[in-house]
Amino acid sequence: MKKLKDILYKVPMESVTGNTAVTVNSIQYDSRKVELNDVFVAVKGIISNGHDYINTAVEQGALAIICEDLPKKIVNGVTYVQVENSQTALAFMAANYYDNPSENLKLVGVTGTNGKTTVATLLYHLFSKAGFKVGLLSTVNIMVADKTYPSTHTTPDSLMINSYLKKMNEEGVEFCFMEVSSHGIAQKRTEALHFAGGIFTNLTHEHLDYHKTFAEYRDVKKSFFDQLPASAFALVNVDDKNGPVMIQNTPARKYTYALKSYADYSARILENQFSGLLLKLNGDEVWSKLIGNFNAYNILAIYATADLLGLEKGENLRLISELESVAGRFQYFITKHKITAIVDYAHTPDALKNVLETINFIRSKNEELITVVGCGGDRDKTKRPEMGHIASALSTKVIFTSDNPRTEDPEKILLDVEAGVDPQDFKKTMTVVNRKQAIKTACQLAQPGDIILIAGKGHETYQEVNGKRTDFDDFKIVNEFLNQLDK
Repeated sequence: MKKLKDILYKVPMESVTGNTAVTVNSIQYDSRKVELNDVFVAVKGIISNGHDYINTAVEQGALAIICEDLPKKIVNGVTYVQVENSQTALAFMAANYYDNPSENLKLVGVTGTNGKTTVATLLYHLFSKAGFKVGLLSTVNIMVADKTYPSTHTTPDSLMINSYLKKMNEEGVEFCFMEVSSHGIAQKRTEALHFAGGIFTNLTHEHLDYHKTFAEYRDVKKSFFDQLPASAFALVNVDDKNGPVMIQNTPARKYTYALKSYADYSARILENQFSGLLLKLNGDEVWSKLIGNFNAYNILAIYATADLLGLEKGENLRLISELESVAGRFQYFITKHKITAIVDYAHTPDALKNVLETINFIRSKNEELITVVGCGGDRDKTKRPEMGHIASALSTKVIFTSDNPRTEDPEKILLDVEAGVDPQDFKKTMTVVNRKQAIKTACQLAQPGDIILIAGKGHETYQEVNGKRTDFDDFKIVNEFLNQLDK
């Protein structure tokens, strides 16, 4: 429990009606969760507007309301604080409520279209192996030292972020690595956090259902670096043309990494095969179990970050050689009949292209590459034909299937995907709406030596159809089907 005036520290306020010396129990932005003596923050969301539920929150016992627009009905005994932006207010209030936990550890944010989960997760593992207590806030899960918590969003809401950071403080965590999504930045969820560093991986076609234009998407990512403190580092991939843009206005110390361009941290791929990568990192050779050019970038970002955080070079290289791939990120196995099955989260055109190009670089000409892929519903529709084009152009066979259709008709989604297929590639494709049946078909088509790629869902252990989630694990399903064929 805290005084309202203390929770409001640094919140840009326009007016106050009532007493801010009152003691509040907790902060809520969902009126359904409001209890006696809570403070309710009315947030204007995409689907609903919290301002419509102010009266409900008061009826349920809220003693303070934080809002952008004051309600017509002012209730005696309730404090009303008008703010410029409720999401910004919520971010500062959450940080204050939990005693600004991000200031008590080294928090590093990872942003970009692809690679966020891999970079953040592998940094967690690397620093854990180095003997530190480490935290992780990621799409796959949340780690507080060695304790695992389920993850619901790439970047959780401000209250959840700060509550987990507080837990990390209590556990003595020294470093935390956090995925920072464009949605999280746009919705001010990271606004009041103190970052020790920021990493930019790349920027490609994604989330244009939310951001509307690529320029807006880029500028949202850039705003994360604009807000870094001078004490932080900003590490960007300058092989991506947007890398230099990210750090144009940042007060943070600027560092670059690249495989093709001049940079502070550079790498060269010496060997690239299914067993792993041999890299030269800033002049030192290191073997990694990770696979593909895209992972060379991820490894380089990890190496640079660990160096910037003070890890000794020899230990840094040794620990990189021990890192395993992240669940659902180029996760593969080979059957006794030499069929290789790969599960990858690639759900953007660039990510799918990277994975397919990596496989094509490694495989021999007489091995078939069978790709199972679709696109999620209620998301950016413009990428669907691109996904269809890339999959059909870079595979020997393609099975288009459902991803997470959500509330959309899966057959209509697949028509959008098929629209991108070039005429000469149509003969390679087939459509099987049921994802489990599509994976089974791929397994039946595969011959010894062939490669099956199942793309789009990666680590997810569910499929969402008509708003309902059911158990569905690509890796487990392909394993079962191929094991049956092995018998």
